[in-house]
Amino acid sequence: MSKNNDEAQKYLDMDLLRFTTAGSVDDGKSTLIGRLLYDSKSIFDDQMEKIEESSRKKGDEYTNLALLTDGLSAEREQGITIDVAYRYFSTPNRKFIIADTPGHVQYTRNMVTGASTANLAVILVDARSGVIEQTCRHSFIASLLGIKHVVLCVNKMDLVDYSEERFNEIRNEFKTFSSKLDVPDIHYIPISALYGDNVVDKSDNMPWYGGATLLYTLENVQVDSDYNHVDSRFPVQWVTRPQSTDYPDYRGYAGQVAGGVFKPGDEVIALPSGFTSKIDQIQTFEQDEEEAFSPMSVTMTLEDDIDISRGDMIAKPDNQPEVGQDIEMMVCWLNKEPLDPNGKYAIKHTTKEARCIVKEVKYKVNINTLHRVEGDKEIGLNDIGRIKIRTTKPLFYDSYKRNRKTGSIILIDEYGNETVGAGMIL
Repeated sequence: MSKNNDEAQKYLDMDLLRFTTAGSVDDGKSTLIGRLLYDSKSIFDDQMEKIEESSRKKGDEYTNLALLTDGLSAEREQGITIDVAYRYFSTPNRKFIIADTPGHVQYTRNMVTGASTANLAVILVDARSGVIEQTCRHSFIASLLGIKHVVLCVNKMDLVDYSEERFNEIRNEFKTFSSKLDVPDIHYIPISALYGDNVVDKSDNMPWYGGATLLYTLENVQVDSDYNHVDSRFPVQWVTRPQSTDYPDYRGYAGQVAGGVFKPGDEVIALPSGFTSKIDQIQTFEQDEEEAFSPMSVTMTLEDDIDISRGDMIAKPDNQPEVGQDIEMMVCWLNKEPLDPNGKYAIKHTTKEARCIVKEVKYKVNINTLHRVEGDKEIGLNDIGRIKIRTTKPLFYDSYKRNRKTGSIILIDEYGNETVGAGMIL
């Protein structure tokens, strides 16, 4: 039993990488993920039997691994990805959460959803087509959402005779485009998802490629430094007061650390009240912790009994977030009804809920050329633009570039309670 517990704890302590896949329709995203799962021995026998049966019914000459991720019946019928499909697998080195996002232009909002929590983006390019409009679109969104690691997989190399020259052409073309983006770490890998070349195992068909396989890259990319461990931010999600016989006076503040490092004994400030105290304990479900950092979920207790409630933020007195009601941000519009230039919306920022009014639409972005569109300020479904809002309550925020958690806002339709926009504070 002890051995099983040790193995379970080892698994829980493993590093986690969240990554998203993107590309145009038929670039092979679902096939790539299926190949990754199959070659890394992450598929159960009964799953494989169902996929083989589905492949036979469709008349495929081979086992269609793309069916592993196409979860909706409409997706399997059309052979495309519509919704964001999440898959989980692990190797001895790392745990993974994959968000397989759609390639169609009309599903850009789904890519934003899948990429919003990702550490890395795998962008597929068809070796025959090269860098196209959707490649630019997905790369820009990855950059906008603060993804620091991109792997450009040039897929279907088997259809261009595994040509080194063709791979270099595509790599150079993407390098030229990506120089305009804020993505510091880009890898280029020639693959064939259908036959498994350079996905999990090195390809014998491309001896000229001396780089790593996709799985090796995913296992070894370093993402710890992507989190902001400098600016201490703790949005309070819940105030825990058991009021039981064992804990008659217990008052804890539960939430997820959004940045920085907190330790017992640290002096902290509660916002918006401005009262200061020191951290007494930091607790998780299992034990007391010597420190807490992003993205840990913990409960803090303070030495002083001060008024703190949901939506407040605990920070360090000498390193506080911006405080304000006039916010400028880039917004990706997720709703069929366009943004109302003077509209009122509900918002959620960290754990705080408020309302806002749109004060100004600055411009829209042509996400294929990255140029500003000054004349056309109508922001509709899948559009990205820069807007200014005024909120009913002060927000405690950082720029999205500095901290993805405290720099993001969602806009919500007040009547239908539907999320209509995803915002990145500038």
